[in-house]
Amino acid sequence: MSLVTRNQPAGTPTWIDLDVPDVERAKEFYGALFGWEYEPGAAAYTVCRLRGRAVAGFRQVPASDSTASTLSGLWCVYFATDDCDATAKRIVDAGGTLTRGPLEIGDQGTLALAADPSGARFGLWQGRALLGCEIVNEPGSLVRNDLTSPDPGPAREFYPAVFDFTLDGNDDLPGADFSFLRRPDGHEIGGIMGVPEAPSAAWQTLFEVADADAAAERALAAGGTAGVPADTIYVRMVKITDPFGNTFEVGSRPVGTP
Repeated sequence: MSLVTRNQPAGTPTWIDLDVPDVERAKEFYGALFGWEYEPGAAAYTVCRLRGRAVAGFRQVPASDSTASTLSGLWCVYFATDDCDATAKRIVDAGGTLTRGPLEIGDQGTLALAADPSGARFGLWQGRALLGCEIVNEPGSLVRNDLTSPDPGPAREFYPAVFDFTLDGNDDLPGADFSFLRRPDGHEIGGIMGVPEAPSAAWQTLFEVADADAAAERALAAGGTAGVPADTIYVRMVKITDPFGNTFEVGSRPVGTP
């Protein structure tokens, strides 16, 4: 279990949210899957909680909203920043695009939404009252984000330029076109995977669960779809699609793993 009680270091995935056309249906599905509870936030925003602590958010949007992440089919990951305005400028200078903000969200914090040069969506979050995810790396919470891209070269230049990341190979995946992303202090925050057959570049979200097979069954019972759970070198993983068509993965650690 990892409790987060202060703002994460710059460049760390710190928050995730999802635009949905029906918040009540989203609450039902993700509550059944992860055991989340909910708290209305600012405007049409709902904070998802695990044991009372913030772990994610839903934003109510019209089904026809062309900017909604429901059309991209993915959760949006936000990277921590100590200065949203300065990091937003670095995004533009490195060849990315700002699509919203920087914008003050009351006393909660400052956000910006952006896309990298390959079109992969992500956000920035400078937390104040809302630090970001207050629980990570345990069942029902965010555990990892990785970027998949048919052409990973531009991303491997862009993210180090914006966040001062360093790149590192992975000997556990021989033959794979994979690079770790590390903060300046050496901490791994995710990775970039070259996948030639990927339709576009996108950040993928992995949630931890206690049992991937049981989570797949819960997703099906709650009205979603699930692939076939499979073992990887790190976790047992399964791809899940929610009732709105948003895809993500869940993974359970091998028995005995801390």
